[in-house]
Amino acid sequence: MSMTFSGQVALVTGAGAGIGRATALAFARQGLKVVVADLDPVAGQSTVDLLHQAGGEALFVACDVTKDAEVRQLHERVIEVYGRLDYAFNNAGIEIEKGRLAEGSEAEFDAIMGVNVKGVWLCMKYQLPLLVAQGGGAIVNTASVAGLGAAPKMSIYAASKHAVIGLTKSAAIEYAKKRIRVNAVCPAVIDTDMFRRAYEADPRKAEFAAAMHPVGRIGKVDEVASAVLYLCSDGAAFTTGHSLAVDGGATAI
Repeated sequence: MSMTFSGQVALVTGAGAGIGRATALAFARQGLKVVVADLDPVAGQSTVDLLHQAGGEALFVACDVTKDAEVRQLHERVIEVYGRLDYAFNNAGIEIEKGRLAEGSEAEFDAIMGVNVKGVWLCMKYQLPLLVAQGGGAIVNTASVAGLGAAPKMSIYAASKHAVIGLTKSAAIEYAKKRIRVNAVCPAVIDTDMFRRAYEADPRKAEFAAAMHPVGRIGKVDEVASAVLYLCSDGAAFTTGHSLAVDGGATAI
């Protein structure tokens, strides 16, 4: 299996922390030029600094993925600086829901769908023509195990991740003959800043989260990053339209 990359360009949204930052670092360590996109300029630039420290080449672009103009400008900037785009990891997402379906608000619905669904759609809208013109490439979208089944008290979030999988599969079929592969990663509970903020006040919840996974622990950001790199690599040349669970066996139960 080949995981070799050479002189190529990768774009990572939501790269200011967590899975996005880990994947940006993983791309840089493989010798790729990395465009780091995030809503938070301080976090995004911090990721770029880490990539530079690791010997990589990187560029930060501030972007709100819910805004068409900003997403268009992000991709224009990629081409302006590097002249090409080979891989895109559409990872920007939010999770703010904590109640049953009937307890949700319209504001929560709009915010979650805006980032998690519209953001992925807008990014692919501008990425796909670039990849077509270039003769191929790969896109990976961040879905979730919540997009593979039910997620009680997270119904809007689950719906958004089911939608990401629908976008992924549809784009994969539409562009399969253009040598463009489109896949998704579906993480379970991963050790990110978001996870720590949610569970640090109650260690019992953290223990419960670990027990949800048959392997007996939560996942690591580097493990998701490895899955993204695999889906972008030539080793996954015959894989498209796939939703890869990175979940410690949780969906096998």
